[in-house]
Amino acid sequence: MQGLSYRGPLLVLAAAFLLSACAGLAPQGAQSPVPPTADSPTLPSPPEMPTVTPEDYAPKPDSYTVKSGDTLIRIALDNSQSPSDLARWNGLSDPSKIVVGQVLRLLPPAPGEAPPVVKPPTQTPGTPSTPISPAASDEDLNWIWPCQGPVLASFNPTIKGLEIGGAAGDAVLASADGKVVYAGAGLRGYGNLIILKHNKTYVSVYAHNQTLLVKEDDVIKRGQKIAEMGSSEADRVKLHFEVRKLGNSVDPAKYLPAK
Repeated sequence: MQGLSYRGPLLVLAAAFLLSACAGLAPQGAQSPVPPTADSPTLPSPPEMPTVTPEDYAPKPDSYTVKSGDTLIRIALDNSQSPSDLARWNGLSDPSKIVVGQVLRLLPPAPGEAPPVVKPPTQTPGTPSTPISPAASDEDLNWIWPCQGPVLASFNPTIKGLEIGGAAGDAVLASADGKVVYAGAGLRGYGNLIILKHNKTYVSVYAHNQTLLVKEDDVIKRGQKIAEMGSSEADRVKLHFEVRKLGNSVDPAKYLPAK
């Protein structure tokens, strides 16, 4: 009995020692986090990743099947090509004569492939066709505003561009170096229209003009006056300006400098 009485206090002391030792071995994850102080360093936010759309990687089609309501100008615009090139590649002596279900070539004939035999387009003497000067990069275009009026309407899926106000006769400028692939009034809803092709990726569109000052195949420099603002097929005097990337409408405001 005396032995048991003596060992009792020892067992109590040993148990207390073990409990205190286990408390010191608690996992770090169970500890309360230390709140940040004003002197704590702030980690930088991760860089914002650029938006990538399916159009950036979509292969360019090499043919198109004509649908009801199509025109050669619209097909060319939607595929970043010249209407005259499409007419030549497809042997169309009359570009207005396309029919529903007709399959059109969207790319030039391959080397060694005989292109359709067509009458070459007539040119004014002294104004030979000149190719576009190659840009440093398809993305390396120094865009400028095509006119200085107020923005009446911003880009949206319906407008597909910018509506810019002004007065009749105001100068319309080329937004970047390029070549005129269309100048006329053959696209319904656009009035007197100019389409510039800048490189393999981008074209720009200038619509509702009063007067066109350039013609197809003219090589244009950035800032050159190409038209005078008007209200052709529009409810008021304004410029409808589009940027097309691989045939798809994109927001021009993302390419233009801040006003």
